[in-house]
Amino acid sequence: MLKQQRADHVRRRLEELYPETPIPLDHKDPYTLLIAVLLSAQCTDVRVNLVTPALFKLADNPHDMMHVPLGKIQAIIRPCGLSPRKSAAISELSKILVEKHGGEVPQDFAALEALPGVGHKTASVVMAQSFGVPAFPVDTHIHRLATRWKLTSGKNVVETERDLKKLFPRNTWNKLHLQIIFYGREYCTARGCDGKRCMLCQELFSKS
Repeated sequence: MLKQQRADHVRRRLEELYPETPIPLDHKDPYTLLIAVLLSAQCTDVRVNLVTPALFKLADNPHDMMHVPLGKIQAIIRPCGLSPRKSAAISELSKILVEKHGGEVPQDFAALEALPGVGHKTASVVMAQSFGVPAFPVDTHIHRLATRWKLTSGKNVVETERDLKKLFPRNTWNKLHLQIIFYGREYCTARGCDGKRCMLCQELFSKS
């Protein structure tokens, strides 16, 4: 199969497997999603979902969070790892949201990426899932699968994102990035598949 044919096959198959794509991180609004995604860096979604109830009970909006002592934030989020850096980012971005954005999460890539602890991937998730803006958040897992399926030769997530956006229709991006994550977790894991074992890998490359 040619690259575009592989991409089309992946999209059809993932739509069959995952017609519904609930957001894995528990949240109630753009702010709590932003915090949850920030916490998910180098941490599993499952662990984040175990930690955020206590954090959001303490403060679930930037107005309250900016007044929470840093030590309290850090103590709660410690199981997520990188707690000194993440707690500082949560505190600082909450102050910025209040002081510069009226306490609201901005619907703007540049404004989001200017916040402490918020990179392009985090901003993309928030823009896609909270505001419905077409984005293709690429993490290391999507990069791994896109490389395995030969949809990209990108050396990093930035190049992979660029390649995937060219292969897939814009109106599928927000759903598709979650479908790829779900498939990677369930079938095409880093150790469980070598590019030949799972259903999609077999279908893509037995026809190559």
